Amino acid sequence: MQDSQYTAKDIKVLEGLEHVRTRPSMYIGSTDSRGLHHLVQEVVDNAIDESMAGFCTKIAVTLSADHRTVDVRDNGRGIPTDLHPTLGISGVEVALTRLNAGGKFDKKSYHVSGGLHGVGVSVVNGLSDRLYVEVTQWGKVYQQEFCRGRPLYHLRIKEEGIAGNVSGTYVSFTPDAEIFGEFAFEPERIAKRLRELAFLNSGLEIGFTDSATNETQTFRYERGLVEFVRYMNEGSEVVPPEPIHFTRDTEGLYLEIAFQYNTGYSEQIISYVNNINTVDGGTHEQAFKNAFSRLFNSKARQIKLIKPEESLSGEDVREGLAVILNLRVADPQFEGQTKTRLGNAELKVPIEAAVEEEIELYLDKHIDEFKAMANKAVSAKLAREAARKARDLVRRKTELDGGRLPGKLADCSSQDPAESELFIVEGDSAGGSAKQGRNRRTQAILPLRGKILNVEKVGIHRALENEEIKALLTSVGTGVLDDVKLEKLRYHKIVIMTDADVDGAHIRTLLLTFFFRYMRPLVVNRNIYFAQPPLFGIPDGKGMRYAYSDQELQRTLAGMKGKPDVQRYKGLGEMTAEQLWSTTMDPATRMMGRVTLEDTEEAERIFTLLMGEKVEPRRKFITDHAREAYNLDI
Repeated sequence: MQDSQYTAKDIKVLEGLEHVRTRPSMYIGSTDSRGLHHLVQEVVDNAIDESMAGFCTKIAVTLSADHRTVDVRDNGRGIPTDLHPTLGISGVEVALTRLNAGGKFDKKSYHVSGGLHGVGVSVVNGLSDRLYVEVTQWGKVYQQEFCRGRPLYHLRIKEEGIAGNVSGTYVSFTPDAEIFGEFAFEPERIAKRLRELAFLNSGLEIGFTDSATNETQTFRYERGLVEFVRYMNEGSEVVPPEPIHFTRDTEGLYLEIAFQYNTGYSEQIISYVNNINTVDGGTHEQAFKNAFSRLFNSKARQIKLIKPEESLSGEDVREGLAVILNLRVADPQFEGQTKTRLGNAELKVPIEAAVEEEIELYLDKHIDEFKAMANKAVSAKLAREAARKARDLVRRKTELDGGRLPGKLADCSSQDPAESELFIVEGDSAGGSAKQGRNRRTQAILPLRGKILNVEKVGIHRALENEEIKALLTSVGTGVLDDVKLEKLRYHKIVIMTDADVDGAHIRTLLLTFFFRYMRPLVVNRNIYFAQPPLFGIPDGKGMRYAYSDQELQRTLAGMKGKPDVQRYKGLGEMTAEQLWSTTMDPATRMMGRVTLEDTEEAERIFTLLMGEKVEPRRKFITDHAREAYNLDI
C-alpha cells in the first residue's frame, strides 16, 4: 500500500551539479547533437565575453582526432584563482561547480555577456566525464581537474615564474557518454559557429584545428558585419555595391547593423543579442522592420516613386534584403530556456529611433542607390499582387473543381495523412514502375516531366504558372508561402525519388529549393524525405543482391565466388516494379534520408550561391568542394 504521508523527508535535495545530470535538457535544451554542441558554445562564450570586455584578442579551439574532446584556450584575464570570501574555495572551483555563480550578475566584471547567465561552464562540467582547466595569472599556471562535476583535487599550482604579463584560460572537456550516448562532435558545425563569432566581434582572431586532419582554420574579420553580409550575399548581384553599415553605442545599448540587397526573392534577417543567435527574432528584429518600412515609404514618396496615398508593404521593402543585426545589452530578457527570442519591450523605441536616424543619414547622401532599392521594392509589390491573383485563381479553380487532384497523380486510398506517402518521381518510365510496385493503400505517385523551374531565379507569379509546380502544389494541399497550412497536408511523408545520376541530383536540388523557398514549414516540420535507391544489382544465383555505394559493391564482390554480371542502375526505370518496391519503397527494407533545417542562415547562403544568377562563385564552390562529392556519373 502506498504511503499517504508526504513530509519534508520525502523531498530529495540534489547537491551541486546533480540536478544538471538528472535533468540536462533543462539546461542545454536536449541531449542530442544540438545539446552536445551547445557545450562547446558555452565554453567559447566565456572567452568571447572576455573579448567583449576588452581583455581577449585570441581564442584557439582544438577538436581531438576522435572528435570527442574539445580544447578552448584564450588570452583573457583568466578565471579568478583567489579564494572566494565566503565559500573558502578558489574562484575557479566556484565557477565550475556552482550553478548561478559567475561574474556576470553585478555588471561590474562584464558590461554585457552571453552564455547561460553564469551557469554555462558549470553545466558543461556537470555533463562531462572529464574537464581539465588551466588558468595563467600573476606569473603562475594553476590547474584543476573534474569528473562529472566533482573536483578530483582543489586548484593547485602547476608552474611558476611565467615571464611577462601573460594571462588566460584553457579548458579541455570530454562529454559524458552516460548523458549523450555514442557521440562525436561535427567539425563543420563548430567551425560555422566560430566563423559567426568572428564576424560579430571584429578584430578578434579565432582559430579552429581539427586534429583528425591536422588542418587549422583562422577566422578574423576587421570589418565584422560588413564582411558577414558579403559572405551571405556571395554569388548574387547586389545593391548597393558596399553593404550599408552603422553602429550606435549609448548607455546600456550597443547596436550594430549591416545590410545589402541582392537579386533574390527572399529576405534574410539574422539577429544576435550578446552573440546569441535569436532565431525567433523578438523586439530588436521587429523594431528594425518597423523603422525600416516606415522610412522606406517616406523616402519613396519624397522622390515620387509611389503616390502619396500608396504604401509598400514590409514584404515588398525587404524582398532580397540581407540584414545582420548585432545587439549588445546589459540586461537581456530572453523568452524560453534556449534564448531564441528577445523580449525587452523597452528596447523598441531606442532601436527604432537609431535605425531611422542612421539609415536616413545614409540615404540622404546616396539617393541614386536608394532609387535602385526602391525600384526593386516596387517590382516586388507588382509581383506580389500578381502572385496574389494567381493564388486566388488557384483557389477558385480548386473550389470549382471540387478539390480535383491532378490527373498525373496516382493517389493512395488511405485518407489518413499520418500513414500516407507521396513519392515525387522523374519521368513516366520511373513513374510506371513506382505505380506498379507501390502499396496502393498508403503510397501515392506523382511523376514530373523534366526539371521543374529554378525558383531561385524567378518570382512566385512565374512559379505558379508552371504546370509541374501546380501539380505538386495541388497534390500536397497546404498552399504556399504565408498561406501554408500544415493541417491541410495530405501526406506526412513527401519523398523525392530521383535517379542516382547527375540529372537526378539536379532535379532533387530544384525540388529542395522549391520546398525551402515556398513551403518551408514542411522542411521545418521534417515532412520532406529523399529516397536512396541502390546503385548496383549483383546476381548471386539465388536472386539479386544490392549495393548502395562503390564501397559496398567492392565488399559484396569480395565475398562472392566468380565475377557476376553487375548491373549499374542509372535510372529508376531500369528496375522492375518488384525491384523498386523491395529496394526503395518497402518501409521494411528501404533507406531514406530525412531533410532537416538545422542552420537556416547557411541554408539561405548555399541556396543563393548554388541556385542564383552568378556563375563564378558557384564554379569556385564546386571546385573547392569537388572532393566531397559522391555517387556522380561523369
